[in-house]
Amino acid sequence: MNKIVRLQDLGLKDYKETWDFQETLFDEILNLKIKNRREETDLETPNHFLFVEHPHVYTLGKSGDFDNLLISEKQLAEKGATFYKVNRGGDITYHGPGQIVGYPILDLDNFFTDIHKYLRFLEEVIILTLADYGITGTRSAGETGVWLDVGTPFARKICAMGVRASRWVTMHGFALNVNVDLGYFDNMIPCGIRGKAVTSLNVELGVPTVDMEEVKQKIKKHFTALFSAELQEYSNLLQNPAKADPVKA
Repeated sequence: MNKIVRLQDLGLKDYKETWDFQETLFDEILNLKIKNRREETDLETPNHFLFVEHPHVYTLGKSGDFDNLLISEKQLAEKGATFYKVNRGGDITYHGPGQIVGYPILDLDNFFTDIHKYLRFLEEVIILTLADYGITGTRSAGETGVWLDVGTPFARKICAMGVRASRWVTMHGFALNVNVDLGYFDNMIPCGIRGKAVTSLNVELGVPTVDMEEVKQKIKKHFTALFSAELQEYSNLLQNPAKADPVKA
């Protein structure tokens, strides 16, 4: 089993471009698994993890309700935002600057073949990261993601999650609000759940901004520990995955 995970931080990147790149990596792993099965080979499958920030965009999961987007196409354009119907689970969510989005594209045959465990591990990565800042993140029954003050009138979501999986290969992932303009969430019913608020790490800490790179380092630490993985950072994976350059420490 290959527990090496190639990681690249794409910076600020268009949602559709990143989605297409995810699909390329996803198909690469899936096709290799199919080849192994058909030809009875045992070629090693790769794993990937992308960090990215997106320009303002709303995405709707395959089982989502379009009515949960509360603004028109014209209003989207006025706000400099785009909209996509995507092939992940979950309902509607928002991505934008100040949010850390993580896309693990993993062959779970390299780790464990349990999608529910996979989601719980992703949640735990974020829960442990928040704990590093003295914030208690929790799960909410029947609602994927990470929440604060569940079971109280002040329940609020700080991290949304939605994944796709086929033959134990994953894509899409999580979106952790760090320094997000929360006003953009007013244009939708977050995750299709009425009466629940959304928050951001800087708001919870009562500071103007939180160091995004510091948060990413904590996420990487907890991901590595929980998945018993080895992260290898690459510098040009998006441009040419076959000739990507490892980042020298």
